[in-house]
Amino acid sequence: MQHNTMSLAALRKKLAKPVPSWQLCMLGIVGGAIASLFIIIFRLSIDFLQRLYLEELDDFSTLSDFSLFITPIITGTLILLFAGLTKFKYARMGIPFVLHRLKVAYGHIPFQNTITQYVGGILALASGFAVGREGPCVHIGAASSSFIGTKLALPRNSVRTLCACGIAAGISASFNTPLAAVIFVMEVILREYRMHIFIPVILASIIGSIMTSTVFGPYHQFEFFAFIELDYWHYPLLILFGILLGFLATHFNKLLMATIKYSHKEHMVKRIMMASLVMGTLGVLAPHTMGSGMSAVSFILEQQPTLFMIISLLFAKFCATALVLGLGIPGGVIGPTLTIGAIAGTLMGFAVSYIYPDIHFMQDYALLGMAGMMASTMNAPLAALLTVVELSNQLQLALPAMIVITTAYITSSQFLRNRSIFLQQLDFQKLPYKISHVETSMQKYGVEIQMNTNIDVIETEDDAVISKTFIEHDHDRILITKDRDNNFHWVKVDIHSHPLEEKSDSLVLKKMPGLDLQSTMADAFNVLTNQRDTAIYVYDKTPDNIVGILPFPKIQLLLIKGNI
Repeated sequence: MQHNTMSLAALRKKLAKPVPSWQLCMLGIVGGAIASLFIIIFRLSIDFLQRLYLEELDDFSTLSDFSLFITPIITGTLILLFAGLTKFKYARMGIPFVLHRLKVAYGHIPFQNTITQYVGGILALASGFAVGREGPCVHIGAASSSFIGTKLALPRNSVRTLCACGIAAGISASFNTPLAAVIFVMEVILREYRMHIFIPVILASIIGSIMTSTVFGPYHQFEFFAFIELDYWHYPLLILFGILLGFLATHFNKLLMATIKYSHKEHMVKRIMMASLVMGTLGVLAPHTMGSGMSAVSFILEQQPTLFMIISLLFAKFCATALVLGLGIPGGVIGPTLTIGAIAGTLMGFAVSYIYPDIHFMQDYALLGMAGMMASTMNAPLAALLTVVELSNQLQLALPAMIVITTAYITSSQFLRNRSIFLQQLDFQKLPYKISHVETSMQKYGVEIQMNTNIDVIETEDDAVISKTFIEHDHDRILITKDRDNNFHWVKVDIHSHPLEEKSDSLVLKKMPGLDLQSTMADAFNVLTNQRDTAIYVYDKTPDNIVGILPFPKIQLLLIKGNI
């Protein structure tokens, strides 16, 4: 038992440093495996429910008009009944919430929010709401992976890395896109590239892809597309297409945010029932609007619908996704965004086919539309490029996709001032996600690597006893006193005292705040910002179990040198 305790302590100290370590890699693999397991169960649950009443998964076009209308209403009622069990307290969820928790709580996700996301996501996706599964998968992956670090009481800087591993595994397990998952985590979630984070995230993403392929088969969601063949003469048209996608993505974000702003004061019951009515009505008018979007893409490419039908489906999917997500239905935005981009692409391909009637370009432009729409909506061009390349399993897509993505991204972000939909949601909800560069740097270090462990604690308030103990004390060790109110004080010589003054007369007791052993140097800095003449005592599990002391000069050393 003692050996195991010492091994865990050594592991914690190793992980307190922001350096590559095989221990963190192994934890990333374990975290990715656990996250993938929960997401596989999540996906199987959705498939099981859909097989009870659909002829084909995610294809709602065979249902009667009454079934199309009533199914979202029944599901909305079930979501509300489950949310009522928690008194509607845990409604915040999905990628924006995970972004917030990663920045302010080192990736710790409350259990209640995760359960609400899990059950609500299954119900919404199984019943045909126009939402994606990646939002719940990111939330579930982050929560399940970071749980390991919390359970082992690891330094919070490593818990943050484990959370990122869970997110990567979640996206990889959701779409079977391991490379895109890694880039999404680095570009959208963490917004930084660090080697000690990069490698564990890659390993977790690999595990997610392997486990998904084992259960669902080694397929790519859009690999049924024919190989893309676009000559150089298409490139001016691709630039025009990118501009149009930039406008489309900007207005999608505006409609989604407008829905959130105008409905946030309404009670959750009213919002969910409104979303159910909207989804039911649009489902009757355009059945392929329902679901995550694959049926809509397949319908357009296989049935060769009229121009009016394509425009109608684009409008219905655009409105359905923005409205139901804005009204609070649990789900993701990436999947529907890809579908909207694909439908817009088929519309563009339809127009190009009028110029060149002997060749059909609908499939080619559909793939490019996915890339441009995702990049503009989330301000994530690299993640969008790799997502579509991996989903279609077509590397030759890269060059034309880059043209569409860059044009769409510049149009959206620079000319139309569109921002990532996730950041817009966080700003409106007043959930912080920005921290200073200093704090970002210090979050990478645990307090354990810099604290002084040479300490002795005495329980007394008697000044004479304290003075006598201090004089006789080994001055290579730090003396700490504990009073009857369980407050701890650092016994030190007053730096302003006269050199000839007796030490017993120049002692001062500096009251110390406490932090647990999992804390980072950023936590210590924030606590001591306004009381820099004292120190922090570091405890393990309970405040009485002091394991070290961290004076402010130790923190200052990190600020000045940039490393420890």
